[in-house]
Amino acid sequence: MVAVELPWPDRRLHPNARVHWAAKAKAVKQARTDAAWWAKAAGVRPSKAQALNVSVVFFPPDKRRRDTDGMLSACKAYIDGIADAIGVDDSAWNLSMRRDEPREYGAVRFEIQEAA
Repeated sequence: MVAVELPWPDRRLHPNARVHWAAKAKAVKQARTDAAWWAKAAGVRPSKAQALNVSVVFFPPDKRRRDTDGMLSACKAYIDGIADAIGVDDSAWNLSMRRDEPREYGAVRFEIQEAA
């Protein structure tokens, strides 16, 4: 298993954010690029796997209520960046999610392993 820990997503990436399309596009591009680099730094290598089991762990920055689908949607660019680094399209991922205790500044951890 490889774990990739990324910072809490930029607020412009949240699906309910009301930002100009160009600002959102810039944030998406930056998040996707960063995720690919952090994945490679964490030891992710290209894989020929047919499917991956990916567990997403959310560490919110505070105790505010957040819906799970919003948190996952905000991480779409991260998912795409990690998929770029691995070479396995995210349509072949078996996703599971969980919320953990809040951390200062927040974080999102992707735990990745090949599906059996």
